[in-house]
This record gives sequence, structure tokens and C-alpha cells, in this order.
Amino acid sequence: MVNRIRVFTFLLGLFVSASVFSQQMAMPQSILATYEVTKNGQPFANVHEQFVVTGDTYKIESVTKGIGVYALLGERVLVSVGKVTAHGLKPNQFELQQGDQPKKSLKAEFDWPKQTLNMMVKGKLKQAVLTPGTQDLASYAYQFMYVPASLKDVLTMPLTTGKKLNHYQYKVKPEIEMVESAGVQYKTLHLVQAKQEVPETKELWLSTEHHYLPVRILLVDDYGQKLEQRLTELKVK
Repeated sequence: MVNRIRVFTFLLGLFVSASVFSQQMAMPQSILATYEVTKNGQPFANVHEQFVVTGDTYKIESVTKGIGVYALLGERVLVSVGKVTAHGLKPNQFELQQGDQPKKSLKAEFDWPKQTLNMMVKGKLKQAVLTPGTQDLASYAYQFMYVPASLKDVLTMPLTTGKKLNHYQYKVKPEIEMVESAGVQYKTLHLVQAKQEVPETKELWLSTEHHYLPVRILLVDDYGQKLEQRLTELKVK
């Protein structure tokens, strides 16, 4: 009986591993996405993102370049690296660099065994309790394609900005909405912020035919400034 249990456990482990491997193989291994950003309706910046999966690890690099006078702010570079699991992306490290200003750089390390998020802000260590599913500013947009089953009713996502850890709660609208971006019509799911824990509000439109990647993102900060990000180019492999 003991041997049978051991064999069953071994076979079950193989089945789970094979299922995870099969799921990862079916998902994109490389994504190149370009977005245009407006601020209060005026040209503000362009965003170029690259998402690459190698084995069971991923790397995301997002580079934002300002337009016109906003170019003086320098490039904002976000980098997230971590693991690809059965539950999606599991970040290990996140970095933010704004131009050549070291004081504005941020770094967050995800200590999953100790369930601790370590954030370096202006040379000082800040810590927060790390909960399952926590994402960062670069990874969260790509997490949706791994958890389509959760895109119903209400979705909660812990997310670190590198300075702090926030918990965002979104209400998923049931109807499909059409969004036009760069001359392309996209079928999307519309996520509206449901729980107001942070001063800014964010809405997302995810393409149902392109792995639930964001087509449009609308952010209204605590000063009432509107930043809108729209997809202009997408390459998926």
C-alpha cells in the first residue's frame, strides 16, 4: 500500500509538472509592445516594452521616452525579473531608474521564503509583508495573460511601485468593449478600480484576442492629471 501511494504521488507530480510545462509552452515567449502616452490629451511620451521568457524565468524591460519638453526628464527604465509559475509571474527583483538621477532610482527585492518585500528608497530600507500574487510596475500588465479565469467580477492585485506596496481591486465589466488604437479595433475587457485605497485611479482595457494584454490604460493622479496609454504596435512570438 505504501509503495502504491508513493507511485501515485510520483505520477501526480509528473502530471502537474507536465501541465505547467505545457501551459508555459502555449504562452508567448516574446512580446514587443509600443504605446503612445498623452497627458491631458496632449502628446507626452512613448513607451517601448520587451517581455522575454527563457525556460521558467522572465525579464521585462520598459523604457519611457518623453516627447518635446518632457524629454528633458530623461528616460524612465523599469526592469522586472523573476519566475514563470503555474500561477503566473513571480517577481524576484524590480528596478526603476529615472534619467541620470540616482536619487530617483528605486529597487525592490521579493524575499518569498520570508514573505518580505525589501524596498530601497533613497538609500533607506523599507519593508512590507509579501503576499501571493504580488506584482511590480513592469510585471503587472503581463500577469493578466496567465490568470484569465480570474478576470471575472472583482480582481485584487497587490502591486509595488518600488516605494510602497498597494493593493488594487478592480471590477471587471461583463460586456466586451471595442477600443480603437492606431487604426486597429480591439475586443477588450474593461477593468475599473473598485476599492479606493490609493489616491490615484486606474482603468485598463485588456485585449481578449491578444493574451489579455493592455490596449489602453487610463491613470488619473491625485492632482487630477490624466495620463492615457494606448497600444500602437504589438509583436508576439
